[in-house]
Amino acid sequence: MTPLASVHFPDGSGYVLAAYLVFFLLLLIYLGITAYRLLGLERRLGDLTRQLDEAEAKSALDGASAPAPAAAAVPAPDEVPR
Repeated sequence: MTPLASVHFPDGSGYVLAAYLVFFLLLLIYLGITAYRLLGLERRLGDLTRQLDEAEAKSALDGASAPAPAAAAVPAPDEVPR
């Protein structure tokens, strides 16, 4: 019985295997970077939500009402330029 290290693969299959491994590693790196950026976005969104809640609570305690949003912020469907 021959040891596994002495088994020869057909021509070029070692390069194909190496290419798949490199692709898989690059894919893992990309997914890791994307997950890290997503965590940062979630953290910033949580901070903004917390700041908004604090501002609303403060305005409720002060008795002041929040200013109404501008009505023209979102154009009506018939006003959108084509």
